[in-house]
Amino acid sequence: MKKIIAGLALAGVLTAAAPALSAQELVEEIVAIVNDDIITLSEFRTQYEMVRSSLPSQVAQDQLAKAEESLRKDWLDRMITDLLLLQKAKELGLNVQEQLKGYLERLKQENNIASDADLRRAIEQQGMPYEAWLRQAEENMMRQGVLYTEIQRSIALGDSEIVQYYKKNPAEFTVPTEFKLNAIYLAGEGRTAEAAESLKAAVDEKLKSGASFADAAAELSDPPMKEAKGELGTFKAGELEPALETAVDKLKPGEKSAWINSKSGWYLLQLVERKESYIRTFEDARSQVEEKLYAQKAAVKQEAYLKDLREKSFVKIVNDPFAPGK
Repeated sequence: MKKIIAGLALAGVLTAAAPALSAQELVEEIVAIVNDDIITLSEFRTQYEMVRSSLPSQVAQDQLAKAEESLRKDWLDRMITDLLLLQKAKELGLNVQEQLKGYLERLKQENNIASDADLRRAIEQQGMPYEAWLRQAEENMMRQGVLYTEIQRSIALGDSEIVQYYKKNPAEFTVPTEFKLNAIYLAGEGRTAEAAESLKAAVDEKLKSGASFADAAAELSDPPMKEAKGELGTFKAGELEPALETAVDKLKPGEKSAWINSKSGWYLLQLVERKESYIRTFEDARSQVEEKLYAQKAAVKQEAYLKDLREKSFVKIVNDPFAPGK
């Protein structure tokens, strides 16, 4: 169930923007004014911290600092854009109640939830009021509705541009060579060169005597190949350690390599099956081309639309939410 709130929090165009407060309710600092709505400091902090806390599960550790800096730099602009889109959705009179009902039904099915009451309990057990969660889901759909109505439904792709993209970008539709491999592995750590040579000779002798590769691996290989009886798996070109791939590339199905000294130890490889690289047919790749071209056009149009929407709106940043003391 964790994915219900986590997925929704980052769904839609950017993130959920909080509703405006009336003058009578205004008891805290305003960060930004967006037409007739405002973004308060507490609203900003709540949403910023929610997304920031999710970053460690989404980006690699060595990229975390960069991701946090980017979030810090862009988050207020993203909240403003979200609020502008929500205002536009209301101006257009978009109604997403049927889509929302369908979303809730799919959510219950995917998470084996029997009833609306059970869904409510599941959401609230994760620390978010159900009505707030439901409003956020509806607002995300309204923003997406604006982008579809104003941008996406007008995008058209011609057959000629689809064909030309396919012809000009063969690398995108090339399926790399694939290898199915067996392996006998001897760990290098904690083993002298003499001991390793002795074990390699024992493996060679067993195979020479007629033993199957699987039997030799089960008896003489180190883990994990010992337990796997030598079945290393299937790999695409570029996925193996370079020394291993160089050796495999010279083999025919059924052939064995010489012993290979890798970073972790020694490998004896057997090529079980080889599937040569090929370019997917246009018919097979067409949907991929269409998705790529559609996404490119949508990105360009969306950037222009959002820029225009902001220029036509009254947007004033009143306070820096990261100023000292905030």
